[in-house]
Amino acid sequence: MRSVHLTSAFMAMGLGLVTGILLFVPFVAASYRRRGRLTAGRFVLWGAALVYFWAIWTYTLLPLPDPAGYQCVGANVQPFAFVQDIRDSLASSGGGLRAAVMDFAVLQVVFNVVLFMPLGFFIRVLGGRGVVIATLTGLATTALIEFTQLTGVWGLYPCAYRFFDVDDLMANTLGALLGSLIALPFVGRRRSVAPAADVARPVTKPRRFLGVLCDWLAFVLLSVSITVGIRAVLLYVLNDREALNQDDYSGVVGTGVAFLVWLVVTLVSGRTVGDQAVQLQYDGGPLPRPLARLLRLLGGIGGYALLGLLPEGFGWVESLFVLVSLGALVFSAKGRGLPGLVSGQQVRDAREAPAAEPVKPVARG
Repeated sequence: MRSVHLTSAFMAMGLGLVTGILLFVPFVAASYRRRGRLTAGRFVLWGAALVYFWAIWTYTLLPLPDPAGYQCVGANVQPFAFVQDIRDSLASSGGGLRAAVMDFAVLQVVFNVVLFMPLGFFIRVLGGRGVVIATLTGLATTALIEFTQLTGVWGLYPCAYRFFDVDDLMANTLGALLGSLIALPFVGRRRSVAPAADVARPVTKPRRFLGVLCDWLAFVLLSVSITVGIRAVLLYVLNDREALNQDDYSGVVGTGVAFLVWLVVTLVSGRTVGDQAVQLQYDGGPLPRPLARLLRLLGGIGGYALLGLLPEGFGWVESLFVLVSLGALVFSAKGRGLPGLVSGQQVRDAREAPAAEPVKPVARG
């Protein structure tokens, strides 16, 4: 049993990590648009909520049994049947506080309550919902789980492979209620200190680094997705294994397409994907706007991408570019970094009004 629980825990953490990587850039962008910032505490809470989301399913539905070798189980539809179960169990063990604490029937009820307390807490703190909504969400979630078990994963199995228990519904719902009540002090504090989302914030180096990280992660995900897509077409659509084995262009195509996407976005808006995620804007400077925007791209993720296309043996150039970029970010004002240095532009909060450009005198005569 312990090995099953450990497997479920590791699976939840693995799925949470993968999901977190895929959702990282949208999450950062949504945080800056809805709240104007992203704090370390809120980031950790959302990460914990993501792992918890997967843990609920891995603990309650997995492992799936072998369809050819499992037995159907029944169901308990009598509320509060756990009370009699606890009485019978304690009577057989001789009773006493120690026996009650270690009793399986007691621990099962406690576990079902504790399992859903984080759900109520997260709904209140992260979702901003009230106690009633948090409790109803707990009820709906546990009902979905229990009926998934009762129906054999909605017909995937001919009968239930896990025990449906109405007492679990009540215990899980109680857990969500208790979790939402525990969250009340945190919700009150959060509302009292939460700043307006449309107020410009200082441009800090950690914020700039977060934008760089968003650029890199989004670029890698897009280019890798295109590369994998090309290879999947070669293997599963064209069934051309020879071309797949000799493939040396799918990575170049993936990087090239991703670079074109970033080029268009930057030339049109003046901001890369990472800049937009953290609400930053590069502008100003002596150069014409299109040239400055192009240099801003090449001084960041664009230059990194193009250097990655160099022949084998020149990987040190890309590594040197990364080191110089990080050094420029750390030692330049506001984390302006290499993009600002090569383009001559300054970086500001995108919600801040741009500095007025000097008015050129009109020649008379």
